[in-house]
Amino acid sequence: MSRPKPFASTRILITNDDGIDAPGLQLLEEIALELTDDVWVVAPDHEKSGASHSISLHVPIRMRKRDERHYAVVGTPTDCVLMAYYEIMRERRPTLVLSGINNGANLAEDVSYSGTASAAMEGTLLGMRSIALSVVRALDGEARWGAAAQHVPGLLRRLIATPEWPAGSFVNINFPDALPEEITGTRITTQGRRPPGAFIIDARIDARRVPYYWVKLTYPEGERHADTDLQAIHDKAISITPIQMDFTNHAWRNSLQGMLEL
Repeated sequence: MSRPKPFASTRILITNDDGIDAPGLQLLEEIALELTDDVWVVAPDHEKSGASHSISLHVPIRMRKRDERHYAVVGTPTDCVLMAYYEIMRERRPTLVLSGINNGANLAEDVSYSGTASAAMEGTLLGMRSIALSVVRALDGEARWGAAAQHVPGLLRRLIATPEWPAGSFVNINFPDALPEEITGTRITTQGRRPPGAFIIDARIDARRVPYYWVKLTYPEGERHADTDLQAIHDKAISITPIQMDFTNHAWRNSLQGMLEL
């Protein structure tokens, strides 16, 4: 007789921006199935890294059903969450959105561009607890999944069991580029900040002498204050950053009100 799973009543939606066949998504699904049998995968049919919080307004969204709980969407990560919520899982909607595990960092300003984080944002806006997960790697390196495989199950158990989850907030988790035995701990962090220049234009000329351009990704050295995600990853610690959807700069709002005499 099989033992009951610890979060059997939790309905989990898994998505990502690396595509439905990405190894990080497959690892996350395996972990989620240890918690509940009610796991659904709705993910882009191919990689959508850098899609940010974009949605398909000017083209139709098409979908391919692989089986009862796996759907490949021709669209963005945000489209995937919308499709799951309003179409695929509308009879009983998800209670938890897991986005990832991304092949690459989502630290500091990466969150503004990340399809992984944006799927969690959309889940948050729709009222579901949402968690984005990523594995940091060198730009020219391969992701090492061992630390995530070892630590994600315990982290998810504790986060799902957390009684208080502020409305309008999600959790962004990053694992360092390290072997499991090299992990130095887990930290609750703030978003760090890198200097301008993470994305630059790489100009080229094609065989017909016509110019074309690539957006080139670089990672300039950023500030590594003690509490930031950048410092945690540098120290080979797991970074957990609580992020809120309220972008208001409340301190500046108060000073602006005074300066403008409103």
